[in-house]
Amino acid sequence: MALPFSFWAMDEVAELIIIDRRVEGLSAQALDRFVLRARRAVRLRGSVNILLTGNAAMRSLNLRFRKKDKPTDVLSFPSRLLMLQNGTRPFAGEIAISAEIAHRNAARLGHSPAVEVKVLALHGILHLAGFDHERDNGEMERKEANLRRSLGLPSSLTERGEPQRGLPTKPLRRSRSEKARRMA
Repeated sequence: MALPFSFWAMDEVAELIIIDRRVEGLSAQALDRFVLRARRAVRLRGSVNILLTGNAAMRSLNLRFRKKDKPTDVLSFPSRLLMLQNGTRPFAGEIAISAEIAHRNAARLGHSPAVEVKVLALHGILHLAGFDHERDNGEMERKEANLRRSLGLPSSLTERGEPQRGLPTKPLRRSRSEKARRMA
């Protein structure tokens, strides 16, 4: 089931960025450019629609689609459109991101809310590409960590190890090798 913010024109789906809640330092154009870079890095074909919204909308979407009555940071909705004859989909899916949780995560993790939205968008794009950190024995975590570094982003969602996504948690302890690198 597609989200209500899909935009259909003729037989094509246009990429769409909807900013329902503004994030300082992030324009629709900047987010669109990042999503294109991330899609290329993941090798995800097809356009991606993004909704940047508040906790009330995220709670509603999370309840409707996942039966969880609480807001979450990011939700991904893969397209159910059939593949074209060349094996591609014209539309990859939709991602909803909580601007409020992005602000909270950014403050806790020491980077800007605009950067946090990009981390969440990358996480959502990986889900659209078929990755699932709950079932893949660390494959998504490794992929996300590599992409995060190549795209110039701070720690990814899967690396953070958040037990309850979107809720404040204690900072992760650094590994010995990471501590050694920081000391050097």
